[in-house]
Amino acid sequence: MEPSHPIQIGISACLLGDQVRYDGGHKRLPFATDELSRHFNFVKVCPEQAIGMGVPRPTIRLVGAPDDPRLQGSKEGPELDVTDQMQVFASDMAGKLGHISGYILCAKSPSCGMERVPVVSETGQGLGKVGVGIYARKLMEALPLLPVEENGRLNDLPLRENFVLRVVAYSRWQALQADGLTVSALQEFHRRHKFLLLAHNQSIYRELGPLVADTVANNLDDNAGEYIRRFMDALKKPANTKNHRNVLMHIQGFFKEHLEKDDRAQLTKVIEDYSDELLPLLVPLEMLAMFLKKYQVDYLLDQYYFEPYPRDLKLRVGL
Repeated sequence: MEPSHPIQIGISACLLGDQVRYDGGHKRLPFATDELSRHFNFVKVCPEQAIGMGVPRPTIRLVGAPDDPRLQGSKEGPELDVTDQMQVFASDMAGKLGHISGYILCAKSPSCGMERVPVVSETGQGLGKVGVGIYARKLMEALPLLPVEENGRLNDLPLRENFVLRVVAYSRWQALQADGLTVSALQEFHRRHKFLLLAHNQSIYRELGPLVADTVANNLDDNAGEYIRRFMDALKKPANTKNHRNVLMHIQGFFKEHLEKDDRAQLTKVIEDYSDELLPLLVPLEMLAMFLKKYQVDYLLDQYYFEPYPRDLKLRVGL
């Protein structure tokens, strides 16, 4: 079920440094260009340029009802209205992006912003940061499982880590489907993600167990669709310290027949220090990984919790 090709991520072209913004500038995101680019391939899109707006170009904004705005010129008003063109392009583009495993959008953009985009009334009165970009809305509606983030939020370390974790997990599901979904493959996928799920959402994990157990060939497609919907929902919120502590203690139990008293006490102390925010998550994880390498506990050897994404991204440093 591992991806056989580099994972693909959609991204606003300006975030890769392309000079495609309205003023001919860009908003290069170093995390994408310098870090993610080592492991992922990008599919870059500038929706405004794609619908024929040049560089430089007039600025546009969301106008009207926040849940169904028009995309109009900031100065030109209704005389410059590209709503229909943007919606058609977004629908067409979403239909071509079933292979990607995540998307990074440009914040605050009336085309690409995923949340908190300014909206004005038809008379020009500010309604607040209550909108979603026209392209972003269509994309997220068409691909509801797709992990989506925007550049500003990726400056937050827990959100950054969680986004990459979701992208890689979703790419595994896509690889599983490409290889041919079977009941045993679904069971294996669920087993290997056990501790990741427990760290993010214990209640959904408890729901998924019976769903997998009840899956047979006749209901495989329906159950798999429900499974991945809940699975991605479970991972949507970053894991908290309390859940990580519970998972670490659970994993520690697998070593009870192996560890000497002093090692067991030291591991417990390290986990409690992490819980008290005296140590980063990486410390108890490294200690467990050392014991795992030494004692080769079968059930833990292929758990994605230990390495949910490429190690050199250093996303758990500081968590």
